[in-house]
Amino acid sequence: MRIPLQSNEVWWGGCVNDGSLMPYGGRKFFERDLLGHNDNNQAAPFLVSSKGRYLWSDDPFKFTIRANVLHILGGKPILRSGGNHLRAGFLSASKRHFPPSQTHPPSILFAAPQFNTWIELHYEQEQEAILRYASSILEAGYKPGVFMIDDGWQTAYGDWTFHPRLFPDPQKLIQKLQQMGFKVMLWVCPYVTPDTHLFRHLRDKGFLLRSGDGKPAICEWWNGHSAALDLSHDEAAIWFKGSLRKLSKDYGVDGFKFDGADFFHYRKDWIYKSARHPNAIAEAYARLGLSFPLNEFRACWKMGGQPLTQRLCDKLHSWGDNGLAHLIPGMLAQGIMGHPFSCPDMIGGGEYQSFHASSNHIDQELFVRYAQCSALMPMMQFSAAPWRVLDSKHAALCLEASRLHESFSKMIVGYVKQAAKTGEPIVRSMEYSFPHRGYERILDQFLLGDQLLVAPVLTKGAKSRKVTLPPGLWQDDTGTSHQGPTVIDVETPLERVPNFLMQKPRTK
Repeated sequence: MRIPLQSNEVWWGGCVNDGSLMPYGGRKFFERDLLGHNDNNQAAPFLVSSKGRYLWSDDPFKFTIRANVLHILGGKPILRSGGNHLRAGFLSASKRHFPPSQTHPPSILFAAPQFNTWIELHYEQEQEAILRYASSILEAGYKPGVFMIDDGWQTAYGDWTFHPRLFPDPQKLIQKLQQMGFKVMLWVCPYVTPDTHLFRHLRDKGFLLRSGDGKPAICEWWNGHSAALDLSHDEAAIWFKGSLRKLSKDYGVDGFKFDGADFFHYRKDWIYKSARHPNAIAEAYARLGLSFPLNEFRACWKMGGQPLTQRLCDKLHSWGDNGLAHLIPGMLAQGIMGHPFSCPDMIGGGEYQSFHASSNHIDQELFVRYAQCSALMPMMQFSAAPWRVLDSKHAALCLEASRLHESFSKMIVGYVKQAAKTGEPIVRSMEYSFPHRGYERILDQFLLGDQLLVAPVLTKGAKSRKVTLPPGLWQDDTGTSHQGPTVIDVETPLERVPNFLMQKPRTK
């Protein structure tokens, strides 16, 4: 399919991790093959333009933009017009191809900061260390919310039982965390440690992905080499779901962090029970996750409009494109691809190699700005403890960012409920809410719904920044009113998260 671009037309979609490159268009070359590639984050066979046109395919395709022409190869793409602007195109596509489910994840995910043990404990998850971390959260003045126990609690991959040496009384651990006020989630993945009794059992059942010779395929992922569940096999999915339900029943676990299922780890020539391509395993994984309302995903295929928490992939402890600067573009991409219940990465950067490489010289300003950028997004998630890695001044500013999030929680939860009904993004681009005003390439500020404009600081040492205000009367966080459309300079001391609340729209 060859689609000439209209005048000033640009496009969004494909892979969330390409967010900083969106929108695509103009003379700049761009290429992405969606078959077997998700680049560590969500992906979908969906593109939508600033002119209200959209392209959908049930199967993955490759797309290229070159010399103002969009080229599509593979899949079974359908090109339609949903109106004459981005919002109209998105709503038309959503209604037809990924309609909102009318439900949303539990409100606690949005109302209070989340805490994850990954950066603090890495693979050294252990009962007493987890309790110390949880206690320190409350001692530091944070409100209890969701608490995620990350990779390392289990006996082996696929064997979802607590390691008896590390967790002598897991039921007591979960109960204690819940008594502190937390909801508890456990990390899981769709992989199975080879050369175990469980591996042989699942192999004989036919529940594992197979290579061309019929033997279990061995998947190379970030933790090494494992077999992988064939979640397109209904009985394999039922087995996995049963293992998780047993954890909920036996220990009172509230939900699960569903990691893995990146389909670039799977080969196209492997044997799948009922999937046509590797991407479908990630889709089946997400469908399985719908059985657990308290959930989190990072890798996903399609599934827009569903009550799934979708997190950005692990970011660097960096100001650059794969660090703080990518949070807003990534969140905008998630929303426009049908995932409104979105979470930026762990504050300070969740890519553990990057963070630990910086452990002796943490950029405290960067850490604070990470927290502030997340504070007015739907969710904010800590892992590295601010009170451990920062001095008292910078740790206090992170606590203030969490309180800022809580002060807007009523508005945020309101948008969550609205998104469950309409499917619309919660984090919105300027172009989405105010089309055809030249705002399509603004990636350093965002709208929370249509009511709150947020312009966090993304540059080291910045004492001020420019903010583009769209039409309307806007009151900033200092109480000053501004009439848009206009571009203003605002002062940005380290204590400030510039935000602007719409007082009334501009009349025509």
